[in-house]
Amino acid sequence: MRRVAESTVRRLSVYLRHLEEFEHQGLGTVSSGALASLGGTTSAQVRKDLSFFGSFGKRGLGYPVPELAEQLREILGLKRRYRVALVGAGKIGSALAQYRGFRQRGFDIVAIFDADASKVGHQWNGLTVLDVAALEEELVRHPIDMAVLVTPAEVAQAVTNRLIQLGVKAILNFAPVQLAVPDDVVVKTVNLALELETLSYALAHRSAEAS
Repeated sequence: MRRVAESTVRRLSVYLRHLEEFEHQGLGTVSSGALASLGGTTSAQVRKDLSFFGSFGKRGLGYPVPELAEQLREILGLKRRYRVALVGAGKIGSALAQYRGFRQRGFDIVAIFDADASKVGHQWNGLTVLDVAALEEELVRHPIDMAVLVTPAEVAQAVTNRLIQLGVKAILNFAPVQLAVPDDVVVKTVNLALELETLSYALAHRSAEAS
């Protein structure tokens, strides 16, 4: 299979969410145009994105909603559940731990760690916040599939190194730092300041165009 761009994978996730809404509404088929309109793209892009993974739907008839949704779940690896550890029990960590959407999509937060003694021992959604010093002991006994890193920048790389030593191959990083990892480890960094700056750019240029 050809290498698939991350932007394509992101659009597949958007398509899936709309397909699931259609499923809930009882719709049997959907056109590429409808998916494109909801996903902020074009019909040609929808067809191109799906063509990476096979042939879906019939010309003039559209895509069968339940079947395409099931195929996208398979493509996105959502036919299984993932064990996730959260490292960092600050405000962002608290919000992430309470977000029900993770569990609904198959991502189960099974452990929470922090270095702050005032937070260790507290209960979060049925989980006890553990001392990050116990990271190795806990994850050797109860391995995870992914880690969410919400630590200060100055300790993020050290924690990442420990996770890699434990065999973790997927990390979602909220720390404001670029992490160095081996080629077989996937890191996705969420830079909230960067996202706000893109919004600022859009607002500034929209104002300039209107003037």
